Amino acid sequence: MKIALFGANGGTGRVLAAQALAAGHEITAVTRHPETFALEHERLRVVTGDAMDAASVSAAIAGQDAVLSTLGVPFGKEPISVYSVGTGNIVAGMTEHGVRRLACVSSSAVDPHDDPQEGVIFNRVLQPYVVNGIGRTTYDDMRRMEAVVAASELDWTVVRPSGLFAAGALSGYRVSATEHLSGRYTSRADLADFLLRLAGGPEFVRETPEVRTTEGTPNFFAFMWRETIRKKP
Repeated sequence: MKIALFGANGGTGRVLAAQALAAGHEITAVTRHPETFALEHERLRVVTGDAMDAASVSAAIAGQDAVLSTLGVPFGKEPISVYSVGTGNIVAGMTEHGVRRLACVSSSAVDPHDDPQEGVIFNRVLQPYVVNGIGRTTYDDMRRMEAVVAASELDWTVVRPSGLFAAGALSGYRVSATEHLSGRYTSRADLADFLLRLAGGPEFVRETPEVRTTEGTPNFFAFMWRETIRKKP
């Protein structure tokens, strides 16, 4: 397939690009800083683009079979619109060029729930700290993004991972669009693999599946330092 990848230079985007190339796909990697994109391949085209710029988004989408979005920004206090406006530009570009299949990444934190396997401290202290505290502006905009996508006529899937972390291999990850899954984490490798599955088939069309990694997950406090606090600008 010919796949446009937005957020290509992020942690998940780089893993996804590598997996897609290994699977034989042709990838158009869209990034604001193509000079920092380390992958090179005969089936990889790296283009300068910004999800907030509708013209560059449209140009990258032309001629593609599917679009995958792993757009992301660090947590911050100020309101953001990268998810909602950027994905809105993607939806408009796909509509313009007649590209139907979209899979984009949101978060399980847009619809938080108590997990009986995680205990009181996680459910009453740690999760609210992330969802309503340091991640509030991010998740607010993700909710707006999900509404934009759901209002489109595309064959869309919004994927809701939990806390993202780096892993060297795939796990026997779990996916469901009908129930909340237990577990705090989703590896970028598992998320990328699932996104590729969605690009190539009719699974979970117009649904919001959750995805969870089943093994090799990190310690919560090490994860918080590495993936959230240390990444703040």
